[in-house]
Amino acid sequence: MRPLPVWCAMDELIIRTIEQGGYWGIFALMVLENVIPPIPSELIMGIAGLLVARGSMEFWPLLLVGTIGSTVGNYAWFWVGSRFGYKRLEALVGRWGRWLTLDYEHVEQASRFFRRHGHWVVFFLRFSPFMRSIISLPAGLVQMPVGKFLAYTFAGSAVWNVLLIKGGQLLGHYLADSQEILSWIVLGSIGLTIVGYLWRLLTWTPRARPGEAAGD
Repeated sequence: MRPLPVWCAMDELIIRTIEQGGYWGIFALMVLENVIPPIPSELIMGIAGLLVARGSMEFWPLLLVGTIGSTVGNYAWFWVGSRFGYKRLEALVGRWGRWLTLDYEHVEQASRFFRRHGHWVVFFLRFSPFMRSIISLPAGLVQMPVGKFLAYTFAGSAVWNVLLIKGGQLLGHYLADSQEILSWIVLGSIGLTIVGYLWRLLTWTPRARPGEAAGD
């Protein structure tokens, strides 16, 4: 029997690691995904969807723990906005923004968007590729009711996670006999995530806020 290529073995190792972590592992990863941007939910829940296709996980428990994890992770940013306020948050972002590839102008953009469109953006942006996590900050800054924030976050995250799990399931079914292609997809996603984060980290410079002079 011909041994699997190295990338196939790595792919299986990643999948098995997530599988062994079980639902608690998925919960922890989804919390981190919403706190630390470089960890993508597409990869976590996509691989979990593959495990559903393989029979290692069940759809509904996976959806529940993944969505609770997303909600908890987003609440962390809501709490930061609520407790720190604009002035202290600006100092925090100034200190740690590089590692989050975030500057205060991002926060202000999200705040303007939130004020323009209202509380419902918390729901709709949960299944959008833009401002999915950062919108939690202005929600906390303006003291959006916690119950409403959690409800909108949970509902929107559930929609997003259903799409990711189903996508992973379909991928698992279609590529059940094509391990090499599956390996390239999984490892390529991880590689792009790492490269993308490193690129943002190395090229990151804080943007000047509106009205600031270039030399100020």
